[in-house]
Amino acid sequence: MLDALTLDQLRVFVAVVDHGSFRAAARALGRAQSGLSSAILNLETELRLPLFDRSQHRPELTKAGATLLAEARTLLIKADALRAKANGFNQGMESALRVALDPLLPLPDIARVISDFTRAHPGVRVELVTAPMTMALSLVLDGDCDLGLTAAQETDAHIASEAVATFPGMVPVCAGGHPLAAPRDGTVGLTTVDLADHLQIVVADPAADAQAVSYAVFSQQTLRVSDLATKHALILAGAGWGHLPLWLVAADLGEGRLCEVPLAARNGLPGPLLPLYTIRRIDRVRGPAMESLCRLMIAHFGGQPQATSALP
Repeated sequence: MLDALTLDQLRVFVAVVDHGSFRAAARALGRAQSGLSSAILNLETELRLPLFDRSQHRPELTKAGATLLAEARTLLIKADALRAKANGFNQGMESALRVALDPLLPLPDIARVISDFTRAHPGVRVELVTAPMTMALSLVLDGDCDLGLTAAQETDAHIASEAVATFPGMVPVCAGGHPLAAPRDGTVGLTTVDLADHLQIVVADPAADAQAVSYAVFSQQTLRVSDLATKHALILAGAGWGHLPLWLVAADLGEGRLCEVPLAARNGLPGPLLPLYTIRRIDRVRGPAMESLCRLMIAHFGGQPQATSALP
């Protein structure tokens, strides 16, 4: 039994579920709908049970189909990983690497790693794509980027993620002349009530289901931007307050251009450390160039001590 079961049948099965119909799956796979129907029929014959209820307008998973769907996805993931590993044994040096880069990460350190890499591999063209928040995952999953460098922990089964380092994370700041920078009596931090009338500058996540989703929002009034550079400039100009990575504002804080906003939510404690992950699709070959870049990342960041304070 199951000797005639094929990976193609499983891919068709998963595609029909993911796209909602045989017609949509055929369009996504670039194949004839009749071929997909035959593949599902052959799979059901091999398994000796129906996977879809076809009595409705759209095919609905049977109880057995819903149970076997997770197993089918797991088998496809393992097959893709096996194929990628096998292909890696015969692949030469890549001619180019397209890297999705989360701007929250310490860019001066990233720049030094990229500089070391380009000197070691002058024949490999490197392209960096700015990818805020969850955008790095989207770019890697869609195949638009070979590798992602991100602060967001990814749990997608199709992604291989490796932690490289941690760094001081985000600091709530405002300009030195902003009302929130004025000295306050007592030690109690600012609450959402205190912040209600103060404009907060936030970066919206461009990859969150095509809707602008923001994080760590405390004020009722917000001004959304699409990048950290704009946010930084607006906060420096006194337009509002917001969270920025410590590596970006350390000099501003030290020279008084910016002040830390004492949030009650933090209760005087340092902010959480910011992680750095390398991510890639498990079905994409980790060639010599990508391997070299990842090793350089680990060598550069691995020896750096973890910071315990969000302020210098």
